[in-house]
Amino acid sequence: MSVTMSKALNQALRDSIRADDDVLVFGEDVGTLGGVFRITDGLTQEFGEQRCFDTPLAEAGIVGFALGMCLTGYKPVVEMQFDAFAYPAFEQITSHVAKMRNRTGGKVNLPMVIRIPYAGGIGGVEHHCDSSEGYYAHTAGLKVVTPSNSADAYSLLREAIADPDPVIFMEPKALYWSKQEVELPCKQEPFGKAAIRRPGKDATLVTYGPSVPTALKAAEAATEEGWDVEVVDLRTISPFDDETVVESVRRTGRCVVVSEAQGFAGVSGEVAARVTERCFHSLSAPVLRVSGLETPYPAPMLERTYLPGVDRILDAIARLQWDDTPDLTFAPSHGGAA
Repeated sequence: MSVTMSKALNQALRDSIRADDDVLVFGEDVGTLGGVFRITDGLTQEFGEQRCFDTPLAEAGIVGFALGMCLTGYKPVVEMQFDAFAYPAFEQITSHVAKMRNRTGGKVNLPMVIRIPYAGGIGGVEHHCDSSEGYYAHTAGLKVVTPSNSADAYSLLREAIADPDPVIFMEPKALYWSKQEVELPCKQEPFGKAAIRRPGKDATLVTYGPSVPTALKAAEAATEEGWDVEVVDLRTISPFDDETVVESVRRTGRCVVVSEAQGFAGVSGEVAARVTERCFHSLSAPVLRVSGLETPYPAPMLERTYLPGVDRILDAIARLQWDDTPDLTFAPSHGGAA
């Protein structure tokens, strides 16, 4: 059947609560309202306020409370209402959640999932549209996951809830209403395994989360130029699947990394560095990046200019092509353009 990502996430939460009495869901407006994006719709009505309940609008308190519940044997799933609203909880996440297992020599697990609706494409403004994955991916001790379709949304969230380590689960807001033919429950590849969404032989687009549909559109458009482009969806940023990415780039010899987040000091830069280190002798051109611009998130009318689009990705692919003496006099990639 055709399932939206929001429905798949809702079903994953529902099935996890049914399967494990220790799983609790709480956060801002997740109870009676069912969440700002209705991801928790119906959970309080079905399972009661002791299993799915609202909290005060205090992000640091939500995460600190969840950490304490983990220490007493529960498996909390908490929701931050929007990406940038999670920053007040950042100290709790980086100083305590990420370090607890290491601090205790592995004696204490922290089976916590922090769900964060993130990225743009919905006509929001700053504090409501941000790409914060780089902050969490940089923090050792956290797993960072971002699905791009309904099947992965269900499978990865079920795995995140069952995981003994803390997971930052980044949900692309613009994809909540995207649909996929899938039968739930379903089981996809586990954490740390990327997926080839489109095979190709001329260049590799490495991307994740909200940028995957854009990359697929660009790959299809590239066929009009005679370019056969492969698209790799990371699925989990941490752990990172070097094997799939490296094997793809070694075959194609060219790589563009696509992400909504700003390029400077972000996930796209880490991917580019890993590819360059591992594929240097296979590369026919430098690894390029197409990212969000180096500005705070803009007003809705400027969103389309800010976000990586098909044309910008095609421009980057064109700059990789195909003769033996490509023009490498390009602007710094951290400026947002490839």
